[in-house]
Amino acid sequence: MASDRIRHVSLSSVTLPLDVPVSDAKVLTGRQKPMTEIAFLFAEISTEDGHEGVGFSYSKRAGGPAQYAHAKEVGENLLGQDPSDIGKVYDTLLWAGASVGRSGVATQALAAIDIALWDLKAKRAGLPLAKLLGAYRDSVRTYNTSGGFLHAPIEEVKERAARSLAGGIGGIKIKVGQPDMKEDLRRLAAVREHIGEDTPLMVDANQQWDRPSALRFGRAVEELGLVWIEEPLDAYDAEGHAQLAAALDTPIATGEMLSSVAEHVRLIEARAADIIQPDAPRVGGITPFLRLATLADHAGLQLAPHFAMEIHLHLAAAYPREPWVEHFEWLNPLFNERLETRDGRMIVPDRPGLGLTLSEQCRKWAVDGVEFGKA
Repeated sequence: MASDRIRHVSLSSVTLPLDVPVSDAKVLTGRQKPMTEIAFLFAEISTEDGHEGVGFSYSKRAGGPAQYAHAKEVGENLLGQDPSDIGKVYDTLLWAGASVGRSGVATQALAAIDIALWDLKAKRAGLPLAKLLGAYRDSVRTYNTSGGFLHAPIEEVKERAARSLAGGIGGIKIKVGQPDMKEDLRRLAAVREHIGEDTPLMVDANQQWDRPSALRFGRAVEELGLVWIEEPLDAYDAEGHAQLAAALDTPIATGEMLSSVAEHVRLIEARAADIIQPDAPRVGGITPFLRLATLADHAGLQLAPHFAMEIHLHLAAAYPREPWVEHFEWLNPLFNERLETRDGRMIVPDRPGLGLTLSEQCRKWAVDGVEFGKA
């Protein structure tokens, strides 16, 4: 039987406006301005036999146009390729842009394409992506982050936490890492009292502490029974994270800001995290994410992928150890479908592939686009 071939590729740069400006500790410490939008790179791929796949990458603040520009340069190399040969296609695109490296923008641009190919492959098989990969479960523990940002007054954080739990979400994460640690502790205690001692609760410092401050905070909150302390230190401080992980009973989670498998290997080898938090679009797509997941499982690590629940739900469902997936409703306007939460878990959809189709609103937010091949 003749192999199918890629006939048409569409790339689009889409800007998603956020309803309100969002602030975490990086804003309160003066390192960033409030976030008002997210830039997305969408890849839509179709084949001669009529199969289709869609994938995306993203950037918060700067970087989105760079991802689009790189994908635009290498995208034509997809034409005529067998879409089943995802590893081979990935290497072709890597070599097409070899002089700009194998991490960051260079591979984040490829992530949208790689994810689209996996979506296409699962659709062709008539399976949800999790089932194609080999699922261990049909639902994944889920926690909400979007209600716990620092721009929100504590009463709003508490109200949104209660709403999330009532909507079937299982845990709550709030942001910390402000210049005044006492304010962090006050907000954290208020949320813990509001949701009860048995509800899973996490905190995220977004890399804003030095080593002594992180240790001091970790010791101060041991009695709260947190599921984890996330990114207490600079993302590349593997040694410091390892010291915290060894010193504290509360698990340490990190990894979301790393942009390659190689960077995560250093984290794993240093025993710098109890819970690893890779982001498939940031590390270059599903193909490198799967390599990383194998290494993490071998090291006995828990998994809690960062952001992009629309992709990570499937990847988490296929991880051997019971994982968490992060709930953000921010991307809802981009898609026609919604993910279901029930009894503290996010349900893997029974639709083929990722189970997503792009909304008309998503297409209206496109700021640039290019096509290769015959539609």
